[in-house]
Amino acid sequence: MDTYISKSEQDTISYAENFAKALQLGDIVVLTGELGSGKTKFVEGVLKHFNLEDEISSPTFTIVNEYTSDKINIYHFDVYRLEDSDEFYAMGGDEYFSKGICLIEWGEIIEDILPKPYTKVVFSKDNSNEEYRKLDIQKIEN
Repeated sequence: MDTYISKSEQDTISYAENFAKALQLGDIVVLTGELGSGKTKFVEGVLKHFNLEDEISSPTFTIVNEYTSDKINIYHFDVYRLEDSDEFYAMGGDEYFSKGICLIEWGEIIEDILPKPYTKVVFSKDNSNEEYRKLDIQKIEN
């Protein structure tokens, strides 16, 4: 597992922009952590790498936002409002996995159905500094 300490929103965006350089078709990234911990800022950084940063909006009510760059499709999910993975299947969410890069906020809700390998990023707030975030990044292979 890798750990990164972000000292600001811009730091999280920059880290994610660099992280995105290795992403390719079929990659799935689960973003988990409490509200306000930096998940959407991370997505903003990934989109910035693909020159889509002006397009970002939270998919809280739509479940998924689709972004198309000249290189690849990016699917930004927010599954917070889903009860379980059955609801994800019912909406056809699993059909996105092979069509582009999937960034899934609150992805722990559907982790039982995700194809492996995938990357999991756990965001934690720092109690001693309001701006700091700890990002634990691990590859889930089994």
